Amino acid sequence: MANEIWTIKRCLEWTKEYLAERGEEHPRLSAEWLLCAATGLARIDLYMRMDETLNAAQLETMHAAVVRRAKGEPLQYITGSTQFRMIDVACAPGVLIPRPETEMLVEEVLNYLDAEVLSPEAAARQRVELPWNDEVEEARKAEAALADERATAERRAANLTAADEAALGGDVLGSRAYAEELADREAEEAAAQAAEAEVAEAAESELDEYGIAIEGADQETALAQDAAAPAPTEPRIARVLEVGCGTGCISLSLAWERRGHVTCTATDIEPRAIDLATKNRDALGLTADEVAFSLTNLVSSIPREEWGTFDVLVSNPPYIPTGVMRSLPHEVKDFEPDLALEGGADGLDIFRRLLNAAPYMLRAGGLFACELYEGALDAAAELCRQAGLSDVRIVHDLTDRPRIVRAIVTEPKQRQ
Repeated sequence: MANEIWTIKRCLEWTKEYLAERGEEHPRLSAEWLLCAATGLARIDLYMRMDETLNAAQLETMHAAVVRRAKGEPLQYITGSTQFRMIDVACAPGVLIPRPETEMLVEEVLNYLDAEVLSPEAAARQRVELPWNDEVEEARKAEAALADERATAERRAANLTAADEAALGGDVLGSRAYAEELADREAEEAAAQAAEAEVAEAAESELDEYGIAIEGADQETALAQDAAAPAPTEPRIARVLEVGCGTGCISLSLAWERRGHVTCTATDIEPRAIDLATKNRDALGLTADEVAFSLTNLVSSIPREEWGTFDVLVSNPPYIPTGVMRSLPHEVKDFEPDLALEGGADGLDIFRRLLNAAPYMLRAGGLFACELYEGALDAAAELCRQAGLSDVRIVHDLTDRPRIVRAIVTEPKQRQ
């Protein structure tokens, strides 16, 4: 076996068949993932380099990976990463693997921030005619004039008969070539003069918001109004609190996709999660000021002076009902952490605690959004209404299952 030649193609086909025999649902896709991790190649490169031979180190890595996958270990733990929205996220045993449903939770938060927090603070943008717009238009007119001049010159030259040209002989003043050259030169000079005049006129006059020149007293008035106009305010920075961050995928996506406009504070009770989330933050080049991770139980570490300052409280908490845990797929229940999965008898144990904290953490009008077990959404929505939250909505996932509850805190609370 050690002396055999294993090309990418052969290894891909063998792995696919091996995993299929052991019940792998998508054996070829799994084989591609494992080969990409072992070789460092992208999936498309595998098919461009099918005849390349794997070296000893790659074969050893691939063998160990196939053994782990055949035992049911999640691909994300074996390869060490997964893609989440626009970012790559490192994954490791002991920390929940990001799911597509959670991408939708991020989308809900972004939609809220864009509509209710960021957009109202953005200055309205109006189309303003700038001085160089007129210059472009004048250049277009000059080109048209030049074309007319050339056409005229051609017509003049065409009126010269063969006899006329023969009579003129070497007299350059009567040649067709000179007529064309003269017309070109005159047109170019006219265009240059027109452009210079336009630039000078623009420099001497102030323009209003529609690109129309303001002269005399009107210009002085406009200058005075500009001087009296208030300085632009700093753009609004949204503040997000995430509870149970895991890999950090939610907070990191929010900060990455709205960089400079969103800052996040994220907590988790699992040290391995905080370490992994910090690693993912550093890999993206984000700073602790943009996304701060804290090892704590729910919101215990949030300073009292920050209560009521957050625009969003978002969470993908443990939400699998205890009775459902036994029926989870092998690769989930036997490899992913129970701490990040089990949510009590109805799946809402942690949710209730988050709902209790939301009015203290959020400002008036702040968003509370959680991903939950599909069978618990109606109960969760009713709990939100009983707690006094408004605009309570249930959002369905891509498979049309109820997946997210979102609500608005209208009356923030303060602990005495």
